Amino acid sequence: MSECDACGKQENMPYQCGHCGGTYCSEHRLPEAHDCPGLDNWSDPGGVFDSGFDESVNTGQTSGGGSVADRLGIDTGPGGPLAYFRGNVTYLFLAIMGIVFILEHVVILSLGREAFQTLFVLHPNNPEYVWTWVTSVFSHAPFGFYHIFGNGIIIYFFGRLVEQQIGSKKFAIFFLVSGALAGLGQIAIQTVQGTSAGVLGASGAALAIMAFLTVLKPDLRVYLYFLIPVPIWAITGFYFLLSIFGSLNPMGAGLLGGNVAHLAHLIGLIIGLWYGQKIKGQTRMPGQIQFGGGGGPGGPGGPGGPGGPGRRRP
Repeated sequence: MSECDACGKQENMPYQCGHCGGTYCSEHRLPEAHDCPGLDNWSDPGGVFDSGFDESVNTGQTSGGGSVADRLGIDTGPGGPLAYFRGNVTYLFLAIMGIVFILEHVVILSLGREAFQTLFVLHPNNPEYVWTWVTSVFSHAPFGFYHIFGNGIIIYFFGRLVEQQIGSKKFAIFFLVSGALAGLGQIAIQTVQGTSAGVLGASGAALAIMAFLTVLKPDLRVYLYFLIPVPIWAITGFYFLLSIFGSLNPMGAGLLGGNVAHLAHLIGLIIGLWYGQKIKGQTRMPGQIQFGGGGGPGGPGGPGGPGGPGRRRP
C-alpha cells in the first residue's frame, strides 16, 4: 500500500508522476490535479503538456511572447538538440560547470593566471567585476578534480529533487542567488579582515540545496560515500557546525584550515534553511524518492554522495 501525496488515500496500485516524482491516487495522478511543480517547466500558461505532435499548443502567441530561448531561436522542444535540458536545469548547470572548468585551464595556459582571476574568481579587491558574481559559482579550483567532483555530486543527486519540488525557473534563481550571495558574503568579511583571497566554487549553492531538502524531509536517507546510510539532517548539521567554527577561525589553522571559505558555506546553508522553511507549507515531499526521470537509479532515500569538499579560495 502506498499513500497519495495529495490526499493521503491508501492505494494498492499508485501512480508515480514522472515530473515531480510523487506518488498519487487515480484522482490526483494528472499533473494538473496535484499542482505539479513540473507545470512551470512548460511554456503553455494553461498547463498543457506539449506532446511535440500538436503545434496548435503554441498557437496564438505573439512575436514578443514566449521564452528567452524561443526569442533567440534556440530549439529546446521535443527532438531538439537541447531537449534533454528542458525541465532539467540541474543537469544544465552541471554541464556548464564542466565547460567552465575546461575554459579555466585554457585561459590559464594561454593568457595566464591574472586573466583567470579576472574572468572566474570573485575577489575582494575587485567586487565591481559583476560577471564574477556568476562565473565564480560555476568555477572550481583548477588542475584538480576533487573540488568540482565534490560539489558536482551533491548537485547531481540533490539538485534534481529540489528542482522537482519548486520547478526549474525557481530552482535556477535559487541556485544562482544562493551561490552569488555566499561568495559576496565571503569577500565582504575578508574585506573587513583585510585578507585578499579570492573565492570560487558552487559549494554555497550546493549546501543551500542540501539545507533546503533537510527542511522538507529531514529523515531522507543519504548513503555517505555510497556506503554508510545517514539521515540528511545529520550531514547538514555537521556542515553547519563545521562552517560556524571555520568562520570563527578565518586564518584557517588546524583541522578547520585549508583553502576553504567557511563563511560562504554558512551563508549557503542559512539561505537553504530559510527558503526550505518558506516553501515547506506550499509543497509536499513524496513518501519515496526516485532519482532520475523514469526508472533511473535510486529508490527510497537514494544514494547521496560524499558531501563534497568546500568552496575554495585560490
